[in-house]
Amino acid sequence: MVVWKITTFNIYIKMKKILVQISTVLLMAVLVVGCSKAPKAELAAANAAIDSAKVIEADRYIPTEFNALQDSLNAVNVLIETEKSKSFFSRDYKVINEKLVALTTEIGALKPKAEERKAQVRTEVQDTLAILTTLIQEDKDLLVKAPQGKEGKAALEAIQNDVTVLDASVAEINTLITNGDYLTAQDKTSAAKVKALAIKEELSTAISKRRR
Repeated sequence: MVVWKITTFNIYIKMKKILVQISTVLLMAVLVVGCSKAPKAELAAANAAIDSAKVIEADRYIPTEFNALQDSLNAVNVLIETEKSKSFFSRDYKVINEKLVALTTEIGALKPKAEERKAQVRTEVQDTLAILTTLIQEDKDLLVKAPQGKEGKAALEAIQNDVTVLDASVAEINTLITNGDYLTAQDKTSAAKVKALAIKEELSTAISKRRR
């Protein structure tokens, strides 16, 4: 009876050890398979974050930061392809997973920065547009005072055409602002301001010469 109990106990101990070993092997297998599995969900989340950043025009308003993160994501894609080229049990996506999660968070942080920059550009455009409108009116006032002789007639007509074009640009810029395209509006406003200043200088010089 005692021998039977001892034998049963020994079998129990051996079985327990075997079960522990099997559990360890299974756990290791799960970990290996987990590390060997391509991070599809994490990659999809990062790509979705990039797409969302483009929707709010982060690529236009904060291009340096956006492009840096886009380059990082491209680099991770290269790493994924490198791992895929390895044998299944040699693949390890752990670091790649961590990079993708971090990138997704960083890309998400672009939204408030892009919105802030967009608001800044809008304000800059509106301020420059106010200056441009004033300059155009000054150009019109100077045109009335400019010398009207035959020699200057062609030049004045050309300037009048330029002022007409500037008037049209103001309407175009206002449309761009309404549509939220502040960067294009900024470029056109700056260019129109330079032109309006040049006209003002040209007319002021002509008027000054006539008075001498």
